[in-house]
Amino acid sequence: MNLPTASEQTPVIQLDGVTVEYQAAQERIPSFKEYAIRWLKREIRYQRFTALRDITLQVYPGEILGIIGPNGAGKSTLLKVVARVLHPTRGRVRIAGRVFPLLELGAGFDPELTGRENVYLNSAILGFPRRDVEKRFDHIVEFAGLQEFIDAPVRTYSTGMGARLGFSVATDVQPEILIVDEILGVGDANFQKKSFERIQQFQADGSTILLVTHSLQKVREMCTRVIWLEQGNLVMEGDAEQVVGQYLERNKKREESRLQKKRVVQKKKEAPKRWGNRKVEIIDVRIENGHDEEQHVFQTGDELRLRIRYHAHEPVDDAVFGMAIHNHKGIHITGPNTQVAGLDLPVLRGQGEVLFKVPALPLLDGLYHISVAIVDEQDTDTYDYHNRLYDFRIDNVDSSSIEKYGLVTLGGQWELLG
Repeated sequence: MNLPTASEQTPVIQLDGVTVEYQAAQERIPSFKEYAIRWLKREIRYQRFTALRDITLQVYPGEILGIIGPNGAGKSTLLKVVARVLHPTRGRVRIAGRVFPLLELGAGFDPELTGRENVYLNSAILGFPRRDVEKRFDHIVEFAGLQEFIDAPVRTYSTGMGARLGFSVATDVQPEILIVDEILGVGDANFQKKSFERIQQFQADGSTILLVTHSLQKVREMCTRVIWLEQGNLVMEGDAEQVVGQYLERNKKREESRLQKKRVVQKKKEAPKRWGNRKVEIIDVRIENGHDEEQHVFQTGDELRLRIRYHAHEPVDDAVFGMAIHNHKGIHITGPNTQVAGLDLPVLRGQGEVLFKVPALPLLDGLYHISVAIVDEQDTDTYDYHNRLYDFRIDNVDSSSIEKYGLVTLGGQWELLG
């Protein structure tokens, strides 16, 4: 039997030219009284903000559609339009099926009521009959892992406990259309695995799912199709690998550009991050990849080269070149120099350069700052010191095989010995 293709199916979600605009006051008004007075005098000036701009989209039965983009791109606004929480300013929205929105877990909970009472309250808000909830109550509590706390007031719950209960209530029944907004990270690792598996089971049973998450790895694992939003516009739509790959490449280019611009600004505003008598002056520093190309965003294991150009204004026969790396919290990670490495430098005259190579960066995700310096062999005379003036980033977001915790990878191997 041949199954219908997406183009032969009827979409369960269809958006035609959807635009959402907000009108906001241009200045902050401190009180409602003042707002009312200024409104009556027609002294309030407004500006229009477009959250979504002319979005046309079809979602078909059984799809998991991923929605990616930076903060403020319009992702949550799109979900609220589909959930009918917001009405579009222009355009048409057609939904075929009941929508279960997981926009803010536990938003309807009363903190003074117990977990048990809130299960019934939240279920009623979602439209579940009490008789059905009574049959499913034990299963809801068991999935949330809150058997010991179900009769305690919700105000005594941690944020994670409340989110787990909210997720369990909202997903205990197979939904026709499920909207998931940044909630796959709730609870501990075990609960995250259970919630992930439940959503996968929904897809296998035919539910249509709209997923917003900053975890691009989850998007790649789960989604059959992805859309990319930027400033309310639909930038790209298609296969998950293709769209996520383009999105990561764009982000990498933007971060490269930002760090390069920051380097230019820092060179102009170097004090008080630079000091020394400048008998030997550092005139240029470049962070490069293994092909001698300037680069500022790397992955763990990439080659990094640090090129330092200098100008000796008088002959210097005891120069030592060094570098140091700090993370964004100021932790000193390493500090190699030519003296410790045993590199015997000649008398420096005029201009020249030194190159420091790291064949495989052991650093993990994060922003790092490089210092470079030229001192004498006794480390009593500083010729030129640039303190944390050069930045680079390690970004492993599109790699699931690299360690996620700590500052460095040891490159070790695990073995099962029995």
